[in-house]
Amino acid sequence: MHAIEKILARNSGRSEVHTGEIVTAKVDFAEINDLYLQTVYSFYEMGGEKVWDNTRCAFVFDHYAPCPDIKSASNHREMREFARKNDLKFHFDTNCGVCHQVMPEAGVIYPGMIVVATDSHTTTHGAFGAMGTGCGATDMATILMTGELWFRVPEIIEVRLEGKAPEGVFPKDVVLAVLGKIRADGAVYKAIDFTGSYVESLNVAGRMTICNMAVEMGAKTAYMQPNEDVLSYVRQRAVRPFEVQYTDPGYVYSESHVFDVSTLEPQLACPDSVENVHPLSDVVASGPVHLDQGYIGSCTGGRTEDIAIAARILRGRHIPKFTRLIVVPASQEVMQECMQKGYIQDLMAAGATITTPGCGACLGAHEGILAPGETCITSTNRNFPGRMGSTEAHMYLASPATVAASILNGVITDPRPCLAQA
Repeated sequence: MHAIEKILARNSGRSEVHTGEIVTAKVDFAEINDLYLQTVYSFYEMGGEKVWDNTRCAFVFDHYAPCPDIKSASNHREMREFARKNDLKFHFDTNCGVCHQVMPEAGVIYPGMIVVATDSHTTTHGAFGAMGTGCGATDMATILMTGELWFRVPEIIEVRLEGKAPEGVFPKDVVLAVLGKIRADGAVYKAIDFTGSYVESLNVAGRMTICNMAVEMGAKTAYMQPNEDVLSYVRQRAVRPFEVQYTDPGYVYSESHVFDVSTLEPQLACPDSVENVHPLSDVVASGPVHLDQGYIGSCTGGRTEDIAIAARILRGRHIPKFTRLIVVPASQEVMQECMQKGYIQDLMAAGATITTPGCGACLGAHEGILAPGETCITSTNRNFPGRMGSTEAHMYLASPATVAASILNGVITDPRPCLAQA
């Protein structure tokens, strides 16, 4: 069996499972973000009284942090009341950050577990050798009541990433290149196992970036075999004992895709689709793309490593007049580390606006949304019309390095010369 199948088998009390089977499995941790107050309503409508285990579920207030309107403030109030009533051990309020960042930091994510959240980007936790997937309000209410949920055992496809990335090519570039080939519907309700020498050498942040965007290919979950960086990170934080699951030698994937990352250059997902991916040089060659805003943040591009590379490029420089750069650290821990290392100060000196850790403008609600006709280059994960504000705005997805280099020049720019000079 594959490691994902072993996780599903263990949590459903079975010796083995097979592709296509429906199993009922125990959930190791459940998370509800602040878009899903309906979960609370459904819980009570279905006869719920107390959550099944107050140490295995949490609210994360990240999409509206802090609240931009009365409705979101009211939602937070009701969620806090539910969390208080159930004495939840873990509660992440508006001061904490994005759910997919704060949960690993708190030690509730570890290899071999099943984590379910009301967020499609829960695939991120495959970076830790966990099975992470999203669900809706009714399914989440079921979990809160019973600690279990049904799962269809997914087909598992391999995305093998081999080689060493050239200077200026980052995990975001690699996953965009993969997305451009597999497309937005290439892995619908499948699991993606990222393998290969490139994956084996990746740090925690890089792994999270790649697994995060598996859902943009339609994947139900993602997986990476934990390396020593991951295990060291988890050992320092995990709140429970854990067991790494390993894929059996000779496991046969339903399909395999092989990429040589050593041949890549920086990539862009151009408007208005995540699968509209092109090498950056092709976009630049077609003429200058003028920018109104750069954006660095979200569960895809707001970690310390992302902010560090932007600070390296922008240190001692300043963005052009009438442009703006929004930087949103993924968590309070990230923000504090970036302040200690001087990255925040460097970016502010370069003209950046620093906002509260959280989802920010990634969902088009506040803290950097776009006006009609504006163009933004962003390290986030989606660029469909209206994602960051107006449906008449345009978004290019890129690595934080490309975002920083581009907003520095006011047009989409190859970051490699800037990195060589930094």
